[in-house]
Amino acid sequence: VKFQFADKNYNKTVGGITVEMSDEVTINISIPSDEDGYILLQCHHCGSFFKCTVRDLEDDSILNINCPSCGLISDNYLTKDVIELGQAKMENYYSDLVYDSFKNMERQFSSNSMVSFKAGKKPEHEYEKPIRSIIDNLVVNHYKCCNRSAKINPLLKMSCSFCPFCGVISFADE
Repeated sequence: VKFQFADKNYNKTVGGITVEMSDEVTINISIPSDEDGYILLQCHHCGSFFKCTVRDLEDDSILNINCPSCGLISDNYLTKDVIELGQAKMENYYSDLVYDSFKNMERQFSSNSMVSFKAGKKPEHEYEKPIRSIIDNLVVNHYKCCNRSAKINPLLKMSCSFCPFCGVISFADE
């Protein structure tokens, strides 16, 4: 998972060398899979959890992922834990960026007798809580329409669910 945040062009001087940073900051977050190779996803429309394999999620032939419960397509299926980790990583990154800028200003003004500037103490980082796949009560459901499987709520498997890969409804007796 990559988080990309737009940022204005930023020139940073370190040791007399100016480095121009790009407009994007990319932070990679690894989402752990369960023992069967499935990763936990959450629908932002209905809130239900389900799991798909990394291979299926990265397959370019699958254009969209549908929620097995409501059948809707979401912009993303990141869980609250993944979003919180991404936010903590970005806060830590920007906190370091601001502190480094202040330290640079402190060095620039150190020889000036008219102006005094102190960067202060480096701020503490936000805790970056590790991601754990804590939802284990999902069961494997094979979708014949796409010849793929996903882990879904057992109640959906007993009644009906939408194929995450094509959106076709699948009934329990199929």
